[in-house]
Amino acid sequence: MQLADVRAAEAADATTISRLLAESIRGSYEEILGEIPTRRLVSAQCALPRIRAEIEIPGGAPGWLGWLVATGADGDLVGAVAGGVPVPGEGELYALAVTPGARRGGVGTALLAATSDRMRAFGATQQRVTLPSEQDPSLPFYEQQGFTPIAAARLNRPL
Repeated sequence: MQLADVRAAEAADATTISRLLAESIRGSYEEILGEIPTRRLVSAQCALPRIRAEIEIPGGAPGWLGWLVATGADGDLVGAVAGGVPVPGEGELYALAVTPGARRGGVGTALLAATSDRMRAFGATQQRVTLPSEQDPSLPFYEQQGFTPIAAARLNRPL
């Protein structure tokens, strides 16, 4: 998988981001959390009106840095990440999803690097992520990126 671009999400990306995020949550958490908690997570995190609103926040909002997307060489969206700096000095990763066919190809790493750069530009010196479960399948990825546990299912790393 050759990554073509990481860029700010546009309104036209909202449906694809919503679908990608929902598929990622279902695929990662249904066996771990169960069907009903997974449905609740998808409902809360992946609603198209929510994604559209988050993309279209004019000039951003306090603490919100927005969505970034990654596209493959063919122009198709293969990943998305959302983050912000809700507390001075502390970046927070809200979502990171990569299509199954693009995983282990550097897409997640590229998205994390791009959002980390944005967070640093807004004064973040630490970066955190909260995972839905202690058995989260993305835990090895985050550990490889330098995150360490600060609580159950909550990780941190210096930026």
